[in-house]
Parts: sequence; structure tokens; C-alpha cells
Amino acid sequence: MARLVGSLSPRQRLPPPLPVLLPRVLRPISPTASTPSRRRALLLLLSSSFGLGGPSLAHSHASASAMAAPPVAKKVPRDLVQHGDVRVDNYYWLRDDSRSEPDVLAHLRAENDYTAAVMSDVKQLEDQMYAEIRGKIKEDDIDAPLRRGQYYYYERTWTGKEYAQHCRRLVPTDAPITVHDVMPTGPDAPDEHIILDENVKAEGHDYYSIGAFKVNFLVWLHELGSIKTETPFSVQIQDFQLFDNHIAVYERENGLPKVTVYRLPAIGESIGQLQGGRTIDFIDPIYAVDPEDSQFHSSVLRFHYSSMRTPPSVYDYDMDSGVSVLKKIKPVLGGFDASNYVTERKWAAAADGTQIPMSILYRKDLVKFDGSDPMLLYGYGSYEICIDPSFRGSRFSLVDRGFIYVIAHIRGGGEMGRKWYEDGKLMKKKNTFTDFIDCAEHLIKNKYCSKEKLCINGRSAGGLLMGAVLNMRPDLFKAAVAGVPFVDVVTTMLDPTIPLTTAEWEEWGDPRKEEYYYYMKSYSPVDNVRAQEYPNILVTAGLNDPRVMYSEPAKYVAKLRELKTDSNLLLFKCELGAGHFSKSGRFEKLQEDAFTYAFVLKALGMTPKLASL
Repeated sequence: MARLVGSLSPRQRLPPPLPVLLPRVLRPISPTASTPSRRRALLLLLSSSFGLGGPSLAHSHASASAMAAPPVAKKVPRDLVQHGDVRVDNYYWLRDDSRSEPDVLAHLRAENDYTAAVMSDVKQLEDQMYAEIRGKIKEDDIDAPLRRGQYYYYERTWTGKEYAQHCRRLVPTDAPITVHDVMPTGPDAPDEHIILDENVKAEGHDYYSIGAFKVNFLVWLHELGSIKTETPFSVQIQDFQLFDNHIAVYERENGLPKVTVYRLPAIGESIGQLQGGRTIDFIDPIYAVDPEDSQFHSSVLRFHYSSMRTPPSVYDYDMDSGVSVLKKIKPVLGGFDASNYVTERKWAAAADGTQIPMSILYRKDLVKFDGSDPMLLYGYGSYEICIDPSFRGSRFSLVDRGFIYVIAHIRGGGEMGRKWYEDGKLMKKKNTFTDFIDCAEHLIKNKYCSKEKLCINGRSAGGLLMGAVLNMRPDLFKAAVAGVPFVDVVTTMLDPTIPLTTAEWEEWGDPRKEEYYYYMKSYSPVDNVRAQEYPNILVTAGLNDPRVMYSEPAKYVAKLRELKTDSNLLLFKCELGAGHFSKSGRFEKLQEDAFTYAFVLKALGMTPKLASL
């Protein structure tokens, strides 16, 4: 679950200090998700690394997998009473706030050993996929320099280093900024100054992330007065950037970002209603756009762009002429060619007639659209977070194996505006789950995949989504990956001693009120596991996760093991050192993707063929 505590919206920007370095040891931010709320930066990381060990790895792959027996958690019944209703929790003992109880740690280690043993026969494939994913990264690289005052500021990475260096270099000219501005390099260029080396700061820490890095500049104010805009109901204003003579407005229309630039009247003149703006055109049918820092006294707007097939790119846009100049596109190695891939927007009809947008990526020379293609369907749908169709290099290890990758932009997210969010929270939360199911059925009906080839993935609040739809329609999916899932909704929301619980009542409701209690209970994954067949399932957790307690997925897996009637895979992988986001290094993060993809391929029975590629 996205246990969100941020208090700043995108417009509540921190004042820019002279380099303020705020090392964080617990809370990373995600560059992949866009949201108009304070929750912008959280929980979109689907990458983390979980280390496994244990003597089972010493066995041969075949024998280890065959000999492994799933752990069976002991049952210690505990009655949980609310509103006269009694819930019996046989696995409440797995919650240990000290994270030191021997029985609890022994059970978690047993789960890890079992997972390692079962997955040992695809360890070579996992390693191969990790090498593929890492091999797409240009390890020594520099991002697009930003000219600010007398300096260019930029980040640099080096081969083999997990973290970035923050650098600057003098601007050797007084000429005004243009979209064609280029930082000089080479022996005659001004010297490079390293402001911060994250690799040095990260030494001695299991987790390290910069919370903020700002450079101090004068703050310029422009008296706006009253601005009026004609904004249709389907359009949501998310952000804006103010310049000396322009204003750039970031909106969301029909599920996609939109950027419009308006010229401002001279200082002292009334602005009135913004009219005659120029909308920036983008190259893909579906994409992600985010503002970048820009100079107030210039006509250059800088923005970050990517799509599911277009690598992260930085553009400078001349707001006077309408000319866009590509300043940097992130290199993708390994023979990557964007023209091999197709991205498209499709819509699925929900049961109530609502049209649910989906973003789709596939390799055009590999898919057949006859129902035989494997698919990974991702969903989130909470906190008004927008899961925009941005670039993620690791996906191509599946897509290049014939997978279709789909993001379902279900209600509860913010992709279609405020009402979209409100229709997927509190007493309307079940819309999130039924939307996802409707998307899956639409894709099957239109032969994008079949039940036998459909795998699903969600993390945190998206893990709640996984647990809910698996209880509702276990027949619809072949495999599911639930990352750090929020699955014990009622118990957690009834316990104000758990960090962040009371703040979460705004999202889920307060179960001390009877109507919320019974509504939550009707979908809470732990409370609705029952004796039925489930697909192959991988669940992950972090022992020190402050947002979703490790005990939630641990209890969920224990109850599934007790009640499910199938012989499909059920694996639980608990990182005993890290928290909600696990590893922080740029290469360490890739390990979980490789492990997850190896699990998906194993569940689909595709590993023997692919391991030889």
C-alpha cells in the first residue's frame, strides 16, 4: 500500500537553497509516476532487490526444487471484535513490532529458503535476464546540463558505480539562453566541479537516496492578479511554470498530459483570461511529460518526456517560436530500436459503462493477436496517483520474448481527473478492482491474450489490487505478483498505533464506523481468502517496511497456504534488511525485476525455451 505522508503538492515547491543535501536512508522517490497530489513521488518504484540465501541453494537445482516443502505457519487463534462482529486471525502472531521474535524470524527465513529452492531451477535464467537489463544501461553517462546563472548543472554516472555525481561547470559566455545552448566540454572547457558524490555519501549505508538537491537562486515574482481559464470538466490543471513573459500550463486531458504555453501581457497590464495558447505536440500516441527546472528570465521551457517505447528525453522548447530541441535522450544499449515497438491506447468498458483507458506496448514482429501471446497486466489505482506510460528498460526483457505489456489506468488513480480518483476510494473502492477485471476480460475477448497466458502485477496499494482480484476472479489469471501488498486492510485501519494509519482513513475510510468496517471487510484480501483454486502467486515484503508491515503479506501467504485447493506456486520472499523500496542503487534495483520476470516465465512454462536464448 502507498503509505503516504508527504505534505507538499507539486506547486508547494521548496525554496531553492544553496546546495542543500538531504540524505535519506528510508524514503526514496520515484521519477516514474505523475500525480496532482502530495503523493506524487511515492510508490511507483517496481524495482527493488531481495537477497536470498540459505543452505538449500547448495543442492542441485532440480533436486532442490523437487525436495522443497512449503513452510506451514502455526495457528494461534486470536479473536478480533468490532461492531459485534468477530474475525478470527490465526496468524496474528506473525506481527512482531520489534522484528526480533525468534519464531517469526525463523518462519520468514523458512519462506525465503523455500522460495530460493523452488526458483533454483531458473536461477540461470534470472541471471541472464539481469545481465540483459543491466546491459541496456550506458553506465558512464551525463544528463542534459541546465544553465543556471553562471553555471551549468548536471549529473554524471560512472561505470560500475551505483550512484550519481552532482556537478557544475562555468558558463563561458554572457549570451542569453536559447534552445541551442550547449555546454562546452573538452580540454579547453572550464573545469568540472563535483558538488556531491552520492557514492561517497552512500558508503556504510544499506540504503541511500537524496531527498532534495537544489541550487540557490534569486526568486522572481510576477504579479499575476486574477487569471481565468476555460477548463472543460475533462481537463485537469496539474502544474504551471511562470516566466518573465510566459506561463506554461501542465494539464491532463482524456488521460494524457498536455502542455500549453501562453504569452503574458506587459507587467502592469491585466492578464484577464488566458487565450491563444500554443499546445506542444508530442511524438507518441501515449506518453509521459513532466516539468523540468527552467530559467525565469528566458523564453526556454524545459520538459522531460518519455513513452513506453521512447527512452527518457529532455527537450528545450522556445516559447516564442514553438521550436523544440532535443537536448538529451537516455542511451539504451543492446541493439534497442524504438521502431520495433508499438504503443497504443485502448479502452475497456466497465460494468457501469465507464470507459477505462489502457496503455499497451508490444514488439510488432513477435505478437500474433490470436490469444496465444503472453501478457503482463499492471495496475495500481489509488491515492490519485497517475501511472503514466513512461519508459522502463527492464520491460523489454519480457517484450522481446513476445509479451504484451499493459497498464490499466483504473479508477482510484488520477489519470482521468479528480472524479476518477473519488470514484475509486472510500465506499467506491471496489470500482478499482472491477475495473481491473473488466480490462483483463476485454483483453482476452479481443485476443490480446488468454487466461492461460495472462499474468498480473501490482505493488503496495497495487498489491491490495492483486489480492482483491485474486479472491474475486482467480480463474482469470495464470500468475500474479503482489509486491509489498497492503492486504490486511481492516486490521491495519483499526490500529491507530501503526504509523500512518489515521492519515489513511481519508483514502480507505475509518472502520470504527460500521459502514466502513463492513465495506472494507468485503474486499480486504486476508479476510476473503477461501477454499478455492488460485493461480501461481509471488508475494514480496520488507521486514523493516514502515508503510506496509511485513506481517500483512506474511499472514496473507499463511492463510493462502492453509485454504487454497490447488498445487500452483505460492512463493513468499521477505527482504530481512530493507523496507518498502528495498535497494537504492541503480543496479541493485534491477535484481527484483529479473527475479519477478523469471517467476512469470516459470509460471507460464516458458523457461526451458527461453533459457537457451
